[in-house]
Amino acid sequence: MSKVHAAITAVDGYAPEYILTNKELEGMVETNDEWITTRTGIKERRILKGNLGTSDMAVIAVNGLLKKRGISASEIDLIIFCTTTPDMVFPATANVLAHKIGADNAWGYDLNAACSGFLFGLATGSQFIEAGKHKKVLVVGGDKMSSIINYKDRKSCIIFGDGCGAVLLEPNTDGYGVIDSILKSDGSGGPYLHQKAGGSLRPASHETVDNDEHFLFQEGQAVFKFAVTNMADVAAEVMERNNLKADDIAWLVPHQANKRIIDATSNRTGIDPGRVMINIEKYGNTTNGTIPLCLWEWEKKLKKGDNLILAAFGGGFTWGSIYLKWAY
Repeated sequence: MSKVHAAITAVDGYAPEYILTNKELEGMVETNDEWITTRTGIKERRILKGNLGTSDMAVIAVNGLLKKRGISASEIDLIIFCTTTPDMVFPATANVLAHKIGADNAWGYDLNAACSGFLFGLATGSQFIEAGKHKKVLVVGGDKMSSIINYKDRKSCIIFGDGCGAVLLEPNTDGYGVIDSILKSDGSGGPYLHQKAGGSLRPASHETVDNDEHFLFQEGQAVFKFAVTNMADVAAEVMERNNLKADDIAWLVPHQANKRIIDATSNRTGIDPGRVMINIEKYGNTTNGTIPLCLWEWEKKLKKGDNLILAAFGGGFTWGSIYLKWAY
């Protein structure tokens, strides 16, 4: 019997309409377009306006995916919602999404591994397919980062945006799908990238609100130094483990955190920059949304059998890489 792999059979995404440009940020904090572009590669990012949460972006992305695949929400078995900004602490945003789209036969949960979350979710969802437990697993990656960004902090507010993407995993016995993954974490990196308050350790109080502790905190240099090495190394490692050369790879799909980190990963793997998916200039860092948004935007360029290397790095620290063969 042929080995069962979890193949991506549909992908879709959503980016909010409102565009926050570098020019607009110049009027909010002490910064300028040249400074931002040179250091990050970002020109603009999308912001979700109104009384809306991460699940609202997911509804649009998932409904688009279901329409493409020609299936109903009731056919989904499992929803893994990868997010750092859930609608609420509980219930899980996966359950909120299931209710909104009518996925009445699915169970689900949220997965939080910061910017590596979508890769962790993709690897986890694949296990349910490979084990034969489920036939249709929905993996969603999305964040409303604007909800935890301090727009007075010039170091962090220039980086992040809002967005969401989703993929459907189904069984495949023809050699397509998720072939291998390497996932890693190191909790000693937590102090360099975190949200200090809002959890059980420091619940919301006048003190935490007054001290801006409910916003993302990032020590940029430390995070950059760790990310630029480890994201590149793990991408190279998964290629080496599967005897893949740069010419074997159709596309590198990196997390969109910083253009310099993306370039370092391209250089480390030897993959030509022309075969690297990059949309950071218009979306910024959407955390869990970056990789599925890339797959969504490049979907028409992908060919059946293409070798893809996905790589990410996130707070925690978390990082990892996935090798997959495109299935359609």
